Order: sequence, then C-alpha cells, then structure tokens
Amino acid sequence: MDYIGWSWLLIIVVCIIIEALTISLTTTWFAIGALIAWFVSLIGLSLQTQIIIFLLVSIICLIFTRPIAIKKLKIGKAKTDLDLLIGKCVKVKSTINNLNNEGTVVVNGLEWTARSFNDEIIEKDEIVCVREIKGVKLIVELKK
Repeated sequence: MDYIGWSWLLIIVVCIIIEALTISLTTTWFAIGALIAWFVSLIGLSLQTQIIIFLLVSIICLIFTRPIAIKKLKIGKAKTDLDLLIGKCVKVKSTINNLNNEGTVVVNGLEWTARSFNDEIIEKDEIVCVREIKGVKLIVELKK
C-alpha cells in the first residue's frame, strides 16, 4: 500500500476522533467517503478519481442520511427538566392578560410568568395547561 492509501486511513481515523469529540454527525460521512476512497486506491485508480469519489460519497451521505440520523438519534436535542412542564396543568395565580403583559402561574412551587396561547384573558384560579415555553414565559391555554 502506498502513501495515498495510508493517507485515506489517516483521514478515517482523524474523522472518527473528531466525531467522537463533537458528536455532531458531520465528520462521520467524510470517514465513510475516505473508506470508499481507500478501497478505490487499493484497486489502483488515479488520485483524481479517489478524490472525486471521496467528495461524492461524503456529500451524498451528508445530504441524504445526516437528517435521518439526527432525527433517529435525537442529536442536539437534550431533554431538560423544563420539557417535563409541557402538558402539565396548573392553577392561575394572577389573571393572564397578554395585552397588559400580566399573568403568573405556580408550577412545582415556582412562580412563572405566563401568557395565553391564543391571547384570551384567563382569570385567576382557572386551570391551564402548559403548551410551550418561550424564554422564561410559559405559554398556556385553558384546560379542556
């Protein structure tokens, strides 16, 4: 095996190390491209052909399989305790009025600023469900 073959193997190792450190599912596809280019180098095709195959395989893998892999592996979407608040039903502590920037609810003993999902006024002591979180505000709607 000549130095070009070893270069492809080095690229594979570097890409795998970078991927292990970042977990961003970017360099994985270049490692796959380098692996295919290494096989092509073993066949004896020219360096230009190896580079073209490396780029084509890497870009095709990146474009077509990365979004699927990210969705399945849920990369970049770390669940937090805040995610547990969504769907939770709580009592309104002070009237929620989006127009006047008013309203609070208490969740798990903590007071949160609350806003109505569809701009309706929600009176004190009504039961609402948390629909989403925007910044430090809970977006709520009346429990149905």
